[in-house]
Amino acid sequence: MQSDVGEPGRSRSIYVTEDVQSYILQRKRDFRVSTSCSGPILLPVSVKPPKATDLQLPIGDYTVYISKYQARYIDSIHRGMIPIFYEDF
Repeated sequence: MQSDVGEPGRSRSIYVTEDVQSYILQRKRDFRVSTSCSGPILLPVSVKPPKATDLQLPIGDYTVYISKYQARYIDSIHRGMIPIFYEDF
């Protein structure tokens, strides 16, 4: 079986909501959207390091890395992707 992950696809824009932008800027660190058993999840890169194949979105002085697997399916990065235990972290 052949995968389309390595092949170039159509260019899409992924929107980061205002509350997630504020969350990232307040925490002064880079984040990564990766895969979890419950769907896409936004974690600090200290917990889930970026990979060379990740897409990169700048947010101020910081970067949101997006797994190439998640990038195909998401249109936005929103508060629902932040784990409850990280909201006050």
